[in-house]
Amino acid sequence: MEVTNNTRLLKLRDILFEETDENNELSITEIEDKLKLHFGTDASFDPRTLKRDIEILEESGVDIARNKGKYGKVYYSYQDHLFETYQLRFINDAVLSAKFITEKEKKTLIQKTKQMTSRHIAKTLPDPVLFSQSSNEDYQLVKLNIDYIHRAISDQKVLQYHYGRYNLKKEFEFSRNGDLYEVEPYALIWQSDYYYLIGKFRGNGEMRHYRLDRMRHMDMKEERFRRDAFTIQDYVDQSFHMFTGEDSRIKIEFDASLLNVVIDRFGIDASITPVTDDRFILSTQAKISRGLINWILTWGAKAKVLSPDKLVEDIKQEVEHMYKHYQ
Repeated sequence: MEVTNNTRLLKLRDILFEETDENNELSITEIEDKLKLHFGTDASFDPRTLKRDIEILEESGVDIARNKGKYGKVYYSYQDHLFETYQLRFINDAVLSAKFITEKEKKTLIQKTKQMTSRHIAKTLPDPVLFSQSSNEDYQLVKLNIDYIHRAISDQKVLQYHYGRYNLKKEFEFSRNGDLYEVEPYALIWQSDYYYLIGKFRGNGEMRHYRLDRMRHMDMKEERFRRDAFTIQDYVDQSFHMFTGEDSRIKIEFDASLLNVVIDRFGIDASITPVTDDRFILSTQAKISRGLINWILTWGAKAKVLSPDKLVEDIKQEVEHMYKHYQ
């Protein structure tokens, strides 16, 4: 390959980007060796020219660190990668744990993120084969729905689609007798391993959420809508386990061993009042829903609902139904 000023400079930049980081540096001699691996052993590189190339890269905005070693030998490294190692780990773990992404797409995405750092750090990132294989038959559908919803939110246009779920025969059935849903989209969020659309259902004006993998035949209408004042975070916080229900103030007495579980679920700012050394009371706003009931029952005798009365009765009825199964 012919060595020109441009090709040499570009390859030098690539070497610094791919081969160096906070813990891996290269001397001018080592950089020269790597250039020869690319251009051929017959190619020659003047150390003074390479040092000038490094200065040109710095003048163009590339932050190159210098570190003096033994006998004054200078080592060079590029440490200003787009992502920190922990940030890449966040991204990779999120990709690998996503149930709807195919294994092929996971490998492609992980490979792309590895190109955003040095090869040394890239080697330390998790391999897709180490994660459990997930069910992602609906991946192509979800991918298209994400695109539709993203554009609809940006353009404030109404979405129209069928919505449903699987029956005991593993057949997908549409809800509302197959009638189309018309929704004004407000937000697209990731919650409990699934993507959800949060929006206003035009049938009754309620704010609701819908799982993307349960949507079919999505279409974006030309009709635009005006957004109402609405705080997405408040909705997410109150829509416990992503189930809809009536807002209510609840009080639950817990065993002290569940303190961190409660904080994880309701946040550090939740109202928690110690009752004894081994019991405390949680007081918070939540939606009375099947999801909330099931979560409370998960903890058995370690959780006791104090109010509201309706939730107390719902728990009692569920416990009675469970008891009858074992009579």
